[in-house]
Amino acid sequence: MKNIIKSTFVLFAASLLVQSCSKFEEINRDPKSANEAQVEVEYALNGSIIGAQMNPDVAERSFVLYWKTGGRQHRQGGLSSGGYDDGWTTAYYNSVSGWLNGVNLAVELATKRIGTDAEKPYTKNLLQVSRIWRAYLLSEMSDNFGPIPIKAFQGVNPEFVSVKDVYYYLLQELKESVAAIDESVVNTDEVKKYDPAFAFDYNKWKRYGNSLRMRLAMRLSEVDPGKAKTEFEEAANSGLLLTESSQIFKVQEKPGWDDLTGVMSREWNAQLISATLNNLYINLGGIPSAAQLPDSLQSHIKPANWAGLRFLNHFSQRTNEPMAGYWFDGLQNTIDPRAYKTFIIPGQFNNPDFCAYPSYTSDAKNTVRSLDDFGNVNAAYTWNATTTGDWGTKGAKNKMFTYEGTNPRLALRFRNSTAQRIFFAPWETYFLLAEGGVRGWTTPMTAQAAYEAGIGSSFEYWGVSQFLGTYLASQAYNNDGTSVSWTHTVEPGATHTMNYKDGYTGTAGTVNIAYPVNTLYKNGAVRNDQLTKIITQKFIAQVPWLPLESWSDQRRLGLPFYENPAIENPLPNLPGLTAANFMTSNIQFFPQRIKYPSSLASSNANGYQQATALLNGTDAILTPLWWAKH
Repeated sequence: MKNIIKSTFVLFAASLLVQSCSKFEEINRDPKSANEAQVEVEYALNGSIIGAQMNPDVAERSFVLYWKTGGRQHRQGGLSSGGYDDGWTTAYYNSVSGWLNGVNLAVELATKRIGTDAEKPYTKNLLQVSRIWRAYLLSEMSDNFGPIPIKAFQGVNPEFVSVKDVYYYLLQELKESVAAIDESVVNTDEVKKYDPAFAFDYNKWKRYGNSLRMRLAMRLSEVDPGKAKTEFEEAANSGLLLTESSQIFKVQEKPGWDDLTGVMSREWNAQLISATLNNLYINLGGIPSAAQLPDSLQSHIKPANWAGLRFLNHFSQRTNEPMAGYWFDGLQNTIDPRAYKTFIIPGQFNNPDFCAYPSYTSDAKNTVRSLDDFGNVNAAYTWNATTTGDWGTKGAKNKMFTYEGTNPRLALRFRNSTAQRIFFAPWETYFLLAEGGVRGWTTPMTAQAAYEAGIGSSFEYWGVSQFLGTYLASQAYNNDGTSVSWTHTVEPGATHTMNYKDGYTGTAGTVNIAYPVNTLYKNGAVRNDQLTKIITQKFIAQVPWLPLESWSDQRRLGLPFYENPAIENPLPNLPGLTAANFMTSNIQFFPQRIKYPSSLASSNANGYQQATALLNGTDAILTPLWWAKH
């Protein structure tokens, strides 16, 4: 925490001169000599928000390789198999420390200037906005590592505190700061430009603060339900929540190499669809592919109940992924309508959202790959996703299961730095209200109404609202055994019969595909209750902007179902997962946090000792956080 424990404006002023405002360009002096009087509150806050968009170096390592992998928004090894890289962690740790430097500077400056000649009409409000933003950053940091300092920048090394203390502090900060905002304050256009999210629209900041408070309160649902309920209900019934698309907390990305460059822009990251997400998509909502795809693709749509081609010598079956061993040789008969918008079909080169990255190779447009000892396979106009892990000799012979050109990949709109990065959207507010309602908490709308509004909000974002009515009424089970309809809570059978062909001989057959048994949730006996529906929809809606939230929900609840990494060979970073137990789910099979960077122990030995003691476990990937499922 070396960057965090250094004091105040001296560290952050120079970066503000570069990234926050043209005003500083008028100051004819060495940037390092910038003093406190020259730094406006809005400059410091702007620098923190812009910095948190992450330059490509930090974004690739934290957002893509850690969060999207831990949150199963794409198929990626490393963290999903318990892997860890100290360099990646250090890049994020130092950066989030810098962002906190900036927002703490904003808080410090505003606090000092209130009641003095330096106070401006908006200073008090900017103090509260800064506190809200700081609450988010501290929650982000804690959700990665666990215990962190919450009181820094006071000239002494800060004390690390427990995750419980972090959350109690953040919830109080959000309550107080939202209540203190004066919406009657009017800002000039000059001031507004320093807020890239809301242009200092104080009504939106209050809505965001309340919705963020609901998010953090819900994080405590399994470990501290009384506190969770009290905090959640106060925020939920405040009358000001982030519920409309015009209120989304989002920041515009731009091409280049700076903090505003797209978080998913590095061309060498394949960002293939994950098996976790694919199993949620398939058959969910009852919308036929025929109603979603152009005429040119209709002939590639397979019948319902088609499993595909079985290649037992080339696809690992040592995983509880329900379709392990099968390769789907066409397009799904029925699929969630957001799937084809988010991930683009292999070979669909005329789709404007087809991503040809990496542009320095032709891999993305090569759909023909080899299964050694069998021959070439053309994956054009097919839809597949595979689990991570160690595929052993089967993986060595399979040249297509992780290849760019043979798998659905994330749409170009999210890769080319032209999108708006989302930090909080209305669908999350609605799904939080739905979960609160299911728990029996007092909310301003019924659980069903909130659930359906959340789906509607997501459909609006993706431009597929024409399917909403049919989707909400659907009782079709996805691959995990979950349906959409709120009132349809009938559990699926243990298996469902599907047709397939042996990929080697062409012999047709039928097989009983088991719905996965998620022993992390209600001992695997429940797949289609209302909480599972809510988290299923929340998971899908958060793709691709909020992977840390998806990961946090899974750590908190064991939902949605995460398939185990394949284990043809032992996974050294997941020693608990073996060839004898891979059909069960266990928290020791999934990453729970990020280890502290190795530099922390040398730069702040006392702080590191405090942090590890408060973890109630070792400084390891598999040590659950306080609020997570144990």
